[in-house]
Amino acid sequence: MDKVIVDPRDAITDICSGSSIAVGGFGVCGIPEMLIAALVAAGPTDLHIVSNNCGLDGVGLGTLLDAGRISRITASYVGENREFARQYLCGELEVVLTPQGTLAERLRAGGAGIPAFYTATGVGTDVADGGLPWRYGADGAVKLASPARQVSVFNGRSYVLEEAITCDFALVHAAKCDRIGNLVFHAAARNFNPLCAMAGAVAIVEAEQILEVGQIDPDEVHLPGVFVQRVVEVPTYREKPIERLTLRRAGPDLLDGGRR
Repeated sequence: MDKVIVDPRDAITDICSGSSIAVGGFGVCGIPEMLIAALVAAGPTDLHIVSNNCGLDGVGLGTLLDAGRISRITASYVGENREFARQYLCGELEVVLTPQGTLAERLRAGGAGIPAFYTATGVGTDVADGGLPWRYGADGAVKLASPARQVSVFNGRSYVLEEAITCDFALVHAAKCDRIGNLVFHAAARNFNPLCAMAGAVAIVEAEQILEVGQIDPDEVHLPGVFVQRVVEVPTYREKPIERLTLRRAGPDLLDGGRR
């Protein structure tokens, strides 16, 4: 039952080229940075990633992207990573853009054993009708587009059918866990982490603190250990970059603490 592994490199050793991986995090909040670094060092290619976004340039999943290891990503946001946008527009990367709430529910459904579900999100758009560019060609033309989805009417309202997501592996960051994998997340770092862990056949967790069984109150557990296969302890403090720095010129009311 003890799921603790000392070295992150040993925890991800069986992730091979062509694997699908659900990766927790939102921007750079709650990203499994140490596990991603171990994956970069290990060298698998042609990875199929499912994550809210792809980190920043040179940070988090951005490091896998810079190394050319990702061939396909299912995500809901592109904007903070210039290399992500470049690879997508140049036809080097297949991108399945998915509404954020739909992505979260597809992961949760995969972990819960629900094969598909209906949602009103995307009805009347290319999400339902098909035609979203998944991959561009080198000439800028759309090489692969999303297919049309099944749309059904319930109580007079249209809904689009979305399929659940499951992956070979999941990489997750948690604040605390015990030795059998019960997880506690900190504040906003909870984001996509529990959903990704649920969707992965093998969920690998980096935790800032590993406790003995019984040291976490059952009422504190955000995700039970049944969804977790491996746990690695990582440093509590890691420098987190600013995702978007916005500055404005200080006006008279801000100079000298507002005294002039």
